[in-house]
Amino acid sequence: MAEDIEEIRRRKLMELQKKYLEQQKAQEEALKREMELQAQIEAIMRKILTPEARERLGRVKLVKPELARQVELVLVQLYQAGQIREPIDDAKLKRILAQIDARTRREFRIKW
Repeated sequence: MAEDIEEIRRRKLMELQKKYLEQQKAQEEALKREMELQAQIEAIMRKILTPEARERLGRVKLVKPELARQVELVLVQLYQAGQIREPIDDAKLKRILAQIDARTRREFRIKW
């Protein structure tokens, strides 16, 4: 009887360890894919943005990371669609940032 309980415990422990290792492996793979995607996005940004525009996008990323991410994704889509033919300078990036920020901004009104 005690041996059966120990055997069940051992099996359960092995099962839990296996699940843990599988989860850890899945997390590592997801992190690796995310890092590869980020590297591809950064490579595209180096191609299509002037140094000043990249610097501005970096500053925006510090303050509003979700806005910067949306801008990056939009720019990547435009680049992949072949709609970006010349480097985007700081002034163009400002306009793009303003447009996307205006679309995603929520207004809060407090009534008394």
